[in-house]
Amino acid sequence: MSDKFSTHSTYPTSHSLTSRNCAADTRNTSRRTLLKAGAVAASSLFSPHVFAHGIKGKKLGIALVGLGYYSRDLLAPALQLTKHCELRGIVTGTPSKIPTWQKQYKIKDKNVYSYETMHELANNDDIDVVYIVTPTSLHEKHSLIGANAGKHVWCEKPMAMNEQECLSIINGCKKNKVQLTIGYRMQHEINTRTIMSYAKSKSYGDIQHIVAKAGYAGGAPDPNSWKLKRNMGGGALYDMGVYPINAARYGSNLEPTAVFANTTVQRKEIFKEVDETTYLTLEFPGGVQADCVTSVGQNINALRVQGRKGWYALDPMQSYTGVQGRTSSGVILAAAKENQQATQMDDDALAILGHQNILVPGEEGLKDIRIVQAALKSAQTGKTVNL
Repeated sequence: MSDKFSTHSTYPTSHSLTSRNCAADTRNTSRRTLLKAGAVAASSLFSPHVFAHGIKGKKLGIALVGLGYYSRDLLAPALQLTKHCELRGIVTGTPSKIPTWQKQYKIKDKNVYSYETMHELANNDDIDVVYIVTPTSLHEKHSLIGANAGKHVWCEKPMAMNEQECLSIINGCKKNKVQLTIGYRMQHEINTRTIMSYAKSKSYGDIQHIVAKAGYAGGAPDPNSWKLKRNMGGGALYDMGVYPINAARYGSNLEPTAVFANTTVQRKEIFKEVDETTYLTLEFPGGVQADCVTSVGQNINALRVQGRKGWYALDPMQSYTGVQGRTSSGVILAAAKENQQATQMDDDALAILGHQNILVPGEEGLKDIRIVQAALKSAQTGKTVNL
């Protein structure tokens, strides 16, 4: 889920970003080359140890792009727990946030950027990765700026507004030979990975039926929030919909062939442009069906997969903490104590360093956005849409 952030107005900066960053361009050139080589090896060659030498003990420098709730309360604290990452830079459209972030995380002046100066990251070898945490409608723009600056791109979900934007991000990262990964933290979480292994091995037989639901019942959003604006990626389907869609896919190890969707709005005075709740029916090969719900008006959070030989479930299935589950055979999946965001970022860092494969590449985000687009079309037409 992308996170709230402020306007993107240009603001004067006291930092001599251009001159300082240009000076930095003469340093650590070999390190930048090695990091790119590691990412290419991990993502293209899929050799887990092809880049095991050269920067042992070093941490990747991360710049958070967008300093809303998710960056402030979750990603930045999680970065303090990582083994292979370090928060070194910020990109923001709100200059009033800068002093607090610099003081709390000891961020250097030369590593502070606005959205208008973000391209100057190309001259800064302190930063290896940009983590895009802006509204969905800006993911393509900011991901491409980062990629063109030679930085690896970690993009929050949902990946982008449509298939074309997803492909643009994927191609931009390939062109610049940088890693692209999407922030599906659940696919890094230990109990979720166990569920995924059940699906791949068919431990409980061929899949028969899936139920996946994710949503929250919060207070009324700020009237100016991007989450209420259709053209910025607001509404339940974009905001939370990728959780049940992705869960239905990884919980079954199947790809849907069609979708039927129905959107509803209870609080019409608030949700004037976007859906408050969306019900989806995903059709999979062999007559398998997934009943999914996503909402910003209901507290729902569970996954259950029924196979011919039994079932497995997660409840809750997408909370920041406490994800747990059980199976029909008596297996208990106890909640892990790990920090999900720290695990996710360390996994992605290890992929850059060449120690393991990318777990969630851009193509994974693209698949979900295709389903989201088809669901929107279905909701508008009242007909099932083939994928």
